[in-house]
Amino acid sequence: MRAKLTAISVALALWLGMGWINATRAAATESPSAGPTLEQRVADLEAYVNNGARVSAVSKVAGPGPGHNAWMMTSAALVLFMTLPGLALFYGGLVRRKNVLSILGQCLGLAGGVSALWWVCGYSLTFAPGSPVLGSLRYAFLNGVSARPNTDYAQWVSQNVFAIYQMMFAIITPALIIGAVAERIRFSAIMFFSIAWMMLVYFPLAHMIWGVDGLMNGMGNPHARIKAIDFAGGMVVHMSSGWSALVLCLILGKRLGFGREIMAPHNMVLCMVGTGMLWVGWYGFNAGSAVAADVVSANAFVNTTLAAVMGLMAWGQLERILKGRPSVLGMCSGAVAGLATVTPASGFVTANSAVLIGLVAGTASYAACSKLKAKFGYDDSLDTFGVHAVGGTIGTFLTGLLATTEANPNLATNLGDVVGQSLWRHELLAMAITLVLSVGATAAIAFALKPWLELRPSREIEDQGLDINDHGEEGYILE
Repeated sequence: MRAKLTAISVALALWLGMGWINATRAAATESPSAGPTLEQRVADLEAYVNNGARVSAVSKVAGPGPGHNAWMMTSAALVLFMTLPGLALFYGGLVRRKNVLSILGQCLGLAGGVSALWWVCGYSLTFAPGSPVLGSLRYAFLNGVSARPNTDYAQWVSQNVFAIYQMMFAIITPALIIGAVAERIRFSAIMFFSIAWMMLVYFPLAHMIWGVDGLMNGMGNPHARIKAIDFAGGMVVHMSSGWSALVLCLILGKRLGFGREIMAPHNMVLCMVGTGMLWVGWYGFNAGSAVAADVVSANAFVNTTLAAVMGLMAWGQLERILKGRPSVLGMCSGAVAGLATVTPASGFVTANSAVLIGLVAGTASYAACSKLKAKFGYDDSLDTFGVHAVGGTIGTFLTGLLATTEANPNLATNLGDVVGQSLWRHELLAMAITLVLSVGATAAIAFALKPWLELRPSREIEDQGLDINDHGEEGYILE
């Protein structure tokens, strides 16, 4: 009897145990909260490595990808390095000694003022969904901008990192303008002008070209009316600032003694050091615009290098042929021209196309700075128009001709019907809008500010120098 009871107990225990095991298996297979399968988890890792979209709804890699995030934080620092101290030293070395602190102060002031504006509303008006022309205030004061990725722009990069990276672009763009009006615009005037310019030019233009629902965002908006592309800012940064700089320098007029006095750079060493810093920072500017550490970023890195080298060599060789010897200033200008011109194309073209772009950049910018400026007599103090407007305009058009899916497979997503065919027409339309907006808004802002704000200092102050009058300091103490 006892043996029978023991056998029955063992059988019952085995039956209950098997039932529990089967129920657990069923729950693991059927329950939606069980988490991703091994296959989904592996696919997520592959997506991270290849910078693709996540596979599983509930991912074990739920936040940003550490490698991509690290590259974007590095890129943000590199782009800030372009302005502080790169552009500040490049421009500062090119002006006369009495105005060197004026240039440094304007770059520093814009870094602060534009950053504050970006926090308040700039990021939101540029990258929040809104209208085809301007974003909304969804992200005002960076509300809701956390370390989680915003998949409208990047699958594996924190949105707050992306926001700060884009802030560095916003800082350097108006800083480029000061090169055309150097030595003859007051500190307060450039600050007020730049804030208004950001609101009327930069934020709408950047949204139209880069915003998720932008009018001209051919890469990211399948419903874009104009299917234009601009990898890192040919239109958003260089065309907008370069053409605005020309208008502002014409409105302000020429420097005192222009054409009669020697206005040579006071320190070419600073200029050369600043050029090197700009070049290094430009890797974050161009390669960072892939918003990932991926193959597109690698291509942009290579193209940035080749275009800068070819721009430098083209300008230097032209000077050697036409003037007998290459100047350090010419080689510096050629390198910057190559960098500016390849910017819109850097992530869309092959290495050989980048070489061609660099050669065209050095040649065209040399002609603009040495021939065009002399012919028309405008006082573009540090050749912002000749390098950035000319380079950005030519580079954007060449992007439409040379962009290829071989360099960037993402072009096939929304632009497969225009790449290699009619893309250049879309680029021309976008360039026309950029030109009209930049020129029109700059003229409107300058003439609106004139009645109540002294844009240009008095003749006595300009002759004495802006350093001591705007800042009460001097760049050099001579004993």
